[in-house]
Amino acid sequence: MTAAVMASDGSYDPVISKLITSLKEADSLSNEQELGFLQNLLQSKELNALVNVHSKVAKINKDDRIAPLLSSSMQVLIEVLELLAPRCHISPLCREVFHMLQTPHLQSLLFAHDAIAQKDFYPHLPEIPVEVDEDEETIKIVQLVKSNEPLCAGAQSAEPIVGATIKTDEETGKIIIARIMHGGAADRSGLIHVGDEVIEVNNINVEGKTPSDVLSILQNSEGTITFKLVPSDGKLDQRESKVRVKAYFDYEPENDPYIPCKEAGLGFYRGDILHIVSQDDSYWWQARKEGEKTTRAGLIPSRALQERRILHDRTAKETNGEAKKGSCASICSTPPGSPNPNIPCRGPKTKKIMYDTAENDDFDRELIATYEEVAKLYPRPGVYRPIVLIGAPGVGRNELKRRLVARDPEKYKSCVPYTTRPMRPGEVAGREYLFVTREKMESDIAAGKFIEYGEYKGHLYGTSGESVKTIVNGNCVCVLSPHYQALKSLRTAQLKPYIVHIRPPPFDELKQSRTKARARSTFDETNSRGFTDEEFQEMIKSDERVNTLYGHFFDDEIVNGDLTEAFEKLLNMANKSESEPLWAPVSWVQ
Repeated sequence: MTAAVMASDGSYDPVISKLITSLKEADSLSNEQELGFLQNLLQSKELNALVNVHSKVAKINKDDRIAPLLSSSMQVLIEVLELLAPRCHISPLCREVFHMLQTPHLQSLLFAHDAIAQKDFYPHLPEIPVEVDEDEETIKIVQLVKSNEPLCAGAQSAEPIVGATIKTDEETGKIIIARIMHGGAADRSGLIHVGDEVIEVNNINVEGKTPSDVLSILQNSEGTITFKLVPSDGKLDQRESKVRVKAYFDYEPENDPYIPCKEAGLGFYRGDILHIVSQDDSYWWQARKEGEKTTRAGLIPSRALQERRILHDRTAKETNGEAKKGSCASICSTPPGSPNPNIPCRGPKTKKIMYDTAENDDFDRELIATYEEVAKLYPRPGVYRPIVLIGAPGVGRNELKRRLVARDPEKYKSCVPYTTRPMRPGEVAGREYLFVTREKMESDIAAGKFIEYGEYKGHLYGTSGESVKTIVNGNCVCVLSPHYQALKSLRTAQLKPYIVHIRPPPFDELKQSRTKARARSTFDETNSRGFTDEEFQEMIKSDERVNTLYGHFFDDEIVNGDLTEAFEKLLNMANKSESEPLWAPVSWVQ
């Protein structure tokens, strides 16, 4: 029997050679079939190749003369992409490098480099269990420097202590660590874990004390704080998640009566991008604002908790406010701050209706907007995102669309919408509209040929999916200005639109700018007169409705006071959408 494996340089690998030789001497392998299987395995070319690669990698890591310059080349690549993106539309060289750095082969190479540089190929062995005398209790002593971490006491019995929260165990009555705030002093120390039992604080025994008593001890302490702890049975994983979400509501922790600690809360506004670092708690997530350099994370309501609050507030309004606003007892009948996640508090199903003159928004109010997971969407060469202009009737989105298309007709193109209304004097079929019969359009709608459609003053209007697809596939930018209720069918992973909210200025400026420009009323089918004050008021009211129901969907907004300035902003946004990585729903990126 050949008792060795040939290495790539023609020599035999000594380790595998010894293994094969020792097989004959193994008493436990009396079965010839088992012996033959192991011999074939150890003599296989595949195993030989793996051993050679392992030996070379191990040699590199032992050789001080051969060491990686850095172990985070992928992170450097991402930073370079961020720097190059704004310059892609200016420099062809930057654009070429930008697209080259996004090729999967190059990124895979850098990923493999980082794995070797970080020695990520070594096996991950479980921690060696500590043998403890059954009659003795393991104790650990941790010292932390007191800082400006939030300290508070409240009805929740969970107060932050230098970046951690404590509570009383319901069964044992002992004080235990309930939460570790990411980036706080406790988290940075790596010595305090969720579930640890607090025995002493600054040599003061806390047995029989409440969390508020422990807080008082901390507040009266200066400098170093010493904890005596009984370690928990198992340490929970405190690694930060990489989830980013776009907030769909405003949040002020100082006005939230049920947050465990107001000082530990993180306030934000609708549209902010949040880095969710922990979702371990069903009701309170830990998060940071994207781009902020703060080290400690803050508490925000989880998606489940916020959905129940919204549903509760709606129910309270429907019952004339008889239910006490914010009452956690009535939010799925659970204790304050922690509604029962097992109760399916879901709103009614969304109704599928067309928009009409009544502007029935009931089905949009039924949607519960909390958070949406997002990721950076990088531009691709020759693939342009459609630009969708949304706004109240008469606000000027169609004029902005016309100017954008006229600026570069070879690049920006607009779909000709379909309608069942009669052609008006001066109109040309195929220019303003494609005129079809109601029967034909209803048939095409039923066949799913329209990405958006609706009825206005007894006539159907709509945009066909094929016309948008033709423009996009032709390496052009499709510019749309549909009714705002069409957002639900346009905002898809297939189209990946860049949505801009066109808004009116305050009443006085709106009236002055339209009068100066001699704008014709879009509420008058003949366009023979200017806007009335009532129409200006209706435009502002409609804009507020659009912002309330759909504001969280918009990527940007333009206040259309001065049309020239508004158009320049739109042009800059169009350039940004095709040259910069922008936040988009994560499903569009995957």
